[in-house]
Amino acid sequence: MAQHEKPDFKDKKVVVVGLGISGLWTARYLVRHGARVTLSEMNRESDLSPSALDDLKSIGVILETGGHITQTFLDADMIVLSPGVPHDIRPVCAARDNGVPVTGELELASRLIDTPVIAVTGTNGKSTVTTALGSILKDAGYDVFVGGNIGTPLMAYAYEEKRADFVVAEVSSFQLDTSDMFSPYIAVVLNISPDHLDRYSCYEDYTLSKLKIFKNQGHGQFAIVNDDDERLTSFQPSSGVVILRYGFAKKAGRHACVENDRLVTCLEGSSPCSFDLNSYRLPGRHNLENLMAIVLAARAAGIEADVIQRAINQLKGLPHRVEYIMEFEGIAFYDDSKATNVDAAVRAILSFDRPLILIAGGRHKGGDYTPLVTASKGKVKKAIFLGEAKDLLSASFEGAISFLQANDMEEAVSLAFSCAAGGDIVLLAPACSSFDMFRDYGHRGRVFKAAVEKLAQ
Repeated sequence: MAQHEKPDFKDKKVVVVGLGISGLWTARYLVRHGARVTLSEMNRESDLSPSALDDLKSIGVILETGGHITQTFLDADMIVLSPGVPHDIRPVCAARDNGVPVTGELELASRLIDTPVIAVTGTNGKSTVTTALGSILKDAGYDVFVGGNIGTPLMAYAYEEKRADFVVAEVSSFQLDTSDMFSPYIAVVLNISPDHLDRYSCYEDYTLSKLKIFKNQGHGQFAIVNDDDERLTSFQPSSGVVILRYGFAKKAGRHACVENDRLVTCLEGSSPCSFDLNSYRLPGRHNLENLMAIVLAARAAGIEADVIQRAINQLKGLPHRVEYIMEFEGIAFYDDSKATNVDAAVRAILSFDRPLILIAGGRHKGGDYTPLVTASKGKVKKAIFLGEAKDLLSASFEGAISFLQANDMEEAVSLAFSCAAGGDIVLLAPACSSFDMFRDYGHRGRVFKAAVEKLAQ
C-alpha cells in the first residue's frame, strides 16, 4: 500500500460536528495530535452521554451544545462531520463558501491509515457481509480490524495506531457523501434500492452517493458488484480496477453464480472453484446474494477455498436480521427490525414460504410502499401497523391486504398472534426507521422479543 502523507493538525482549529461514537474518537485523535478542537452538537448537554462529555472535557475539547454556532464554523481551519450530520446544513455551507475545508470521519481516517481496506456498502446486507468477511480473514490467520459504520469507527483504529493486516469496514452513503480520496483495496456494493429519501433529494442522488465508493480506485484494486441489481449491472470501473460480478444465473462476465446447490466462482488467472451450500443456514435469496459477495471478496483477498467453505458451513445471521425468536402454539416469530427500508422488508417477506402476519411501521423515510404491498400479496394474511407511518402504510395496503393498527409493540404482537394460526409466521419487518418510538433498530427488536416472550408465558 502507498503511504499517505498524514495531515499536520498541530495548533489547527478543528470543529468536529456531532457527538456520536465517530465524533468522540475523531476528537480524541485530533487532540492527541495537537489540534484545538471544538465539538458542536445539536442536542442539549443534558441529553448527551455524561461519560462522553467528561471524557472530552478532560482532554480540553470545547463543547458547544444545543445548536450549531455559525461563527465557530467560519473561524475553523477544518471541519469534520460525523456520519449522521447532513453536509448541507447552514453552518457547514457557510464555512465551505468561506473556504474552510469540510471532510467526514471516514475520509479523515482513510488519510491516516495505511492498512488495506475492504469496504462494504449497499442499501441492505452491509453488516452481515462485513462481519462475515472479518471472521473469514481471522480464520485464515490474519490480524483484522472490523468496524466503520458497524460498531467501532475507523478513527478508533487510527487513534489506537493499530497495525492490522486488513481493515474490513461497513460504509454508509452518509460517510461516502463526504469522501474525497477514500480508495479501498476491495470495494463491494451489494445492492441499491430507495432509502434515506428523507435526506436525499432523489433516488439518483442516493445512488450516486453509493457509487462514490469506487471513485478513487485504481490499478490492482477490486470492485465487486451485484450483477442482478439494475443499478449495478451497467457499472464500469476505472481503468486497471478488477471488476468481479455476481448473480444467481450463470452468464458471461459473471464471476460467481449458484448452480445445483453449489456456489461457483471463476476469477481470471485461477481455476474455477465451487462451494457446497447444503450446510448454509441463512434463509432467503438475499442471503445467497450476500454470500456470493462474501466469497468473491474473500477470494480477491487471497483466502484459501477450505477456509471459505468452513465459514459457509458455520455462518450465522446477525441479531435483528430475520432472526428466529421462538415458536409456540405452532406459530413462529421472527425479528427483522433491521429492515428499516422497503427493500429490506420485501426481502424478508420473500424469505418465507409459510403464511405471514406482518408487523411494520415506524418513522417514514420518504420511500414508496407499493413494492411492499406487491410482495405481500399471496404471502401476508394480515398486516399490523404501528408508529408514525401507520396511516401511510394503511393507505398503501387499503383494498389489497387486510390490516389492523396498534398503539405500541406489545399490542402489535398481541394482535398478530390473535390473527395467526398454527403453521403461520409472525414477522417484524418495519420498512421504516425506529426513531419515532425506539432508540434504534436494536432497541425495537428487543422490545419485540420481550413482547413475544411475555405472550408465550
